Amino acid sequence: MKIGIVGYKGSGKSSLFEWLTGVKPDLSLAHSLQSAMAAIPEPRVAALCDIYHPKKTTMASLELVDTPGLARDQEGNAARLAQLREIGCLICVAPVFDGSDPQKEKAAFHEDLILADLELVMNRVQRIQEQQKRPLSKPDQEKLAFELETLEMVQSALESGQPLREDELNDEQQKATRAFRLLSEKPRLFLINTPDDATNLDAYKELATEKYPVVAVSVRLENDLAGMLPEERKAFLDEMGLTSADRDQILRAILDASGQSIFLTAGEKEVRTWLMRKNATAVEAAAEIHTDIAKGFIRAEVMNCDDLVRLGGERAVKAENLVRREPKDYVIRDGDVVLFHFSAPKS
Repeated sequence: MKIGIVGYKGSGKSSLFEWLTGVKPDLSLAHSLQSAMAAIPEPRVAALCDIYHPKKTTMASLELVDTPGLARDQEGNAARLAQLREIGCLICVAPVFDGSDPQKEKAAFHEDLILADLELVMNRVQRIQEQQKRPLSKPDQEKLAFELETLEMVQSALESGQPLREDELNDEQQKATRAFRLLSEKPRLFLINTPDDATNLDAYKELATEKYPVVAVSVRLENDLAGMLPEERKAFLDEMGLTSADRDQILRAILDASGQSIFLTAGEKEVRTWLMRKNATAVEAAAEIHTDIAKGFIRAEVMNCDDLVRLGGERAVKAENLVRREPKDYVIRDGDVVLFHFSAPKS
């Protein structure tokens, strides 16, 4: 899944991209998309490496995408936002310096996403209405009529400023709208870019809602700190009386907002973390490694990472009968270390 970093011009979104990925934004791509990877922190990997001494360690990564800056007068924003249709989650960056109001920024983002979706849906509604004037077979007429009825529901909701939730549409209606990849339905994280001297970052958490989590960080400060040696960084923060944000926590917040989580595999060859959607089943997690493993799935052998570390290895975990054999529909839990048993496809 691609994670889009969006913001109005001057918001600091490109600086956030640089801090999280370590890649400097390319000015020649200011009007298009630029992507880079950011490894997702997982402290349990180090403990597993102490047990297995693997030849290789691989961390799952998020693909972060720096996007064109939005205009505050909304001119041209629909075209800029159209590039984000393929993106799975949005990080909306809002500054709170120079008199900016984060609540107004949040409302402005919402309105821009709604307007971009409304333009897309209205254009499709108009095309369907034109198609219906032509001679069509009965199946084609019924198909267009159903799509039109569904999109008119979506259009009405967008015009009211509140997009339809997925559970307000039946399965067939969801299929009719899924291809539009509506921006207003994408999961979002609201990241507040604070002044360098901000001390109470938790104060901004009151802006959070169940569907719209909030984190706060001084992006310029963090970029400056990233270029310092650890001892220089500590001395600078102590002298200025400042607190640095935890980059790992920000990446974890992005992971959570995107509706993803990780699971682990471990052995002498490799200790590795893998991305999956939250509450994925064992067979869905297997497919993240390879589709052949999912197709030939027999069972998942599951250990809890804490048990593995506490007891010092697989043999001790098995001796304590703490290894579980789970079927396809087992829901992977946080901290699961999984070994998949499968039958290889016939050649």
